[in-house]
Amino acid sequence: MKAKITVLGGDGIGPEVTREGVRALQRVAQLFGHEFAMDERDFGGIAIDKHGDPLPADTLASCLASDAILLGAIGGPKWSAPDAKLRPETGLLRLRRELGVYANLRPVAVHPALADSTTLKAEVVRGVDLIFVRELTGGIYFGAKTRTATDASDLCSYSAMEIERVTRVAGRLAQARRRKLTSIDKSNVLDTSRLWREVVTRVMKSEFPDVAVEHILVDAAAMHLIRRPSDFDVMVTENMFGDILTDEASMLAGSLGLSPSASIGDGKRGLYEPIHGSAPDIAGKGIANPVGTILSAALLLRHSLGLEAEARAIEAAVASALEQGLRTADIAAGGKSVSTADAGATIIALIARG
Repeated sequence: MKAKITVLGGDGIGPEVTREGVRALQRVAQLFGHEFAMDERDFGGIAIDKHGDPLPADTLASCLASDAILLGAIGGPKWSAPDAKLRPETGLLRLRRELGVYANLRPVAVHPALADSTTLKAEVVRGVDLIFVRELTGGIYFGAKTRTATDASDLCSYSAMEIERVTRVAGRLAQARRRKLTSIDKSNVLDTSRLWREVVTRVMKSEFPDVAVEHILVDAAAMHLIRRPSDFDVMVTENMFGDILTDEASMLAGSLGLSPSASIGDGKRGLYEPIHGSAPDIAGKGIANPVGTILSAALLLRHSLGLEAEARAIEAAVASALEQGLRTADIAAGGKSVSTADAGATIIALIARG
């Protein structure tokens, strides 16, 4: 297979972890006989500094002409002043909309070797294997905004169509897994959530009758993710709730650095990135965890390129490395840790054809 992949290293530790994701993809191409053309472009804060735009025209053009996009992380204090006219995050929101990626998939699985690495009891997190489906291009982040010296407002709105399409993504995932869907809303307070619950109920009943559906309020969901995380399978929710809950859920696995994500739409092209931020405090130190990015590369192979065996080869290599004791600083718990590059090299050496 031939494929073009746009690489957006971004800011902070983004280029460091993305480098390891690219190396994993190159190893897969070598082993399985593929040809992946990598096109590196500026995006985020670095693009503001160099081009005066977090999403330059040539970066967007490359993304739109690619089969998939691999992103590191963006942002940092340099571009987050209250009076900043340009922010890296506006480029990300625009990129998601331009690509039409409306469903963000965030799997959370606790590796047995890391069950003692979380802040929860091992018996609580053992066996956790869930996936969040977060609506990505609607809701309060994209609503009209106003601000004066004394008042501010952010409009949250959803259409039935936006809810229907993300529900279908979640429904298909649930059918392929344990046939259980949890929908999260705030329908006791918000009209957008009342519409959300009505639409999810209708779509699941008519199109996915073989999937068991439960509805949970977002505050209860936050509690139950800590209390009984292994009970959940597929969880679907709106943009802001998903943004918050998925960061909480990532800690079940032990670190933000372990969690990948895939942003997909109706076509094959997707945006793949670890869920962690740019971590400017450790940028350049070579201690960032590349696992989330490498696993994002596996999701890229699966969802955009249709290469299931290749995706599983990367995931198996990560699992084997963790089982053998691979630890970066964020999960070392005071023990010996390895560098970003050494962690990547260890995992890449373990990638093999099944």
